[in-house]
Amino acid sequence: MIGGGAAGVFAAIRCKELAPHSSVILLEKTNQLLSKVRISGGGRCNVTHACFDPFQLVKHYPRGNQELIGPLHSFQPKDVISWFQERGIRLKTEEDGRIFPDTDSSETIINCLLQSAARIGVEIRKQQRIQTVQKTEQGFLIELQEGERIAADSLLLATGSAPWGHDLVRRLGHTIIEPVPSLFTFNVPSSPLLDLSGISVPQAIVELKETGLQQRGPLLLTHWGFSGPAVLKLSAWAARELNNLDYKATLLINWTCSENKEILYQSLLKHKKEHPSHPIPQSLPGNLFVRLLSSLNIDPATLMNQLANRTLFQLAEKLYSDPYLIEGKTTYKQEFVTAGGICLKEISFKSMESRINPGLYFAGEILNIDGVTGGFNFQNAWTTGWLAGTAMSRR
Repeated sequence: MIGGGAAGVFAAIRCKELAPHSSVILLEKTNQLLSKVRISGGGRCNVTHACFDPFQLVKHYPRGNQELIGPLHSFQPKDVISWFQERGIRLKTEEDGRIFPDTDSSETIINCLLQSAARIGVEIRKQQRIQTVQKTEQGFLIELQEGERIAADSLLLATGSAPWGHDLVRRLGHTIIEPVPSLFTFNVPSSPLLDLSGISVPQAIVELKETGLQQRGPLLLTHWGFSGPAVLKLSAWAARELNNLDYKATLLINWTCSENKEILYQSLLKHKKEHPSHPIPQSLPGNLFVRLLSSLNIDPATLMNQLANRTLFQLAEKLYSDPYLIEGKTTYKQEFVTAGGICLKEISFKSMESRINPGLYFAGEILNIDGVTGGFNFQNAWTTGWLAGTAMSRR
């Protein structure tokens, strides 16, 4: 096994559990195992998501959604919960469906995984630099930078989005879909709302004008532009399109999630008719609503009967489709997620085995699979790692 992240460690544990007399060696390039587990969810570790229907679950994966249907029938979030509970780890589900250890500490998950690996005899070696990997008649020959050679009957690559891992994959005959960033926030330096950083809108619809792609969810104003689940989901689904646009595009914000502009306009006219002496109905956090009105030269204290219908139409336009110019992205470097990796057509998703090199397996983010925020990327790691470990134990 090469790669000491969630997928690699989980696969090693599964393989050793099913084949206790085999020698399972896990090689990690750095001196730290499970680094993404450690920082996930602000150090709490978003283990998985409480979506237990595989057909619904795959809708959270911009890439790999069709390929994951079968694997998720074999090992899904319910199985992840059971796996950790069987090892004494209690998990909790939050209102938005994200699942965390009840300790709110990623160390709980890390300790569980590493103790499980140690208890059954997985050999973990850190700071191991891979020089070459060669296919042999018996399996694979791994040469380390220090000159040591390790012969293996089967081999798992779970090196995430690391370029050196992609180089190994290419040398073994596989195709790499060039990775681009996913799950990032939008930089909008020209936004007049930058000083309102910290304000959150519970539900908004964000759309990329150039592509028509849109997402709905909470929206967060930041001192550099926009963030929050709605933006992160849109960045994932539009990862390649935004890369092609050099991260310069027009973001349209539907502040009130209105079905269309005309319906919103008619609701304002109705309010004007029924409550002529009332001020404009406030549907957004105070400072934000005042700022949006000010951009149209509307005093928030103005009564409805003092507003011309034309002004109400302009307000409906503003609330329904408010444009902002994206001029870049901000990624969370430690939690960096990419769209790209091994071409999925080259892999059997029953076992995660290479269709090109028998005995070669893959798991985790090295695959051209990525999910939106909420525990879905870890679920991909657990599922593909479990399948690969199961298949490797049978060799």
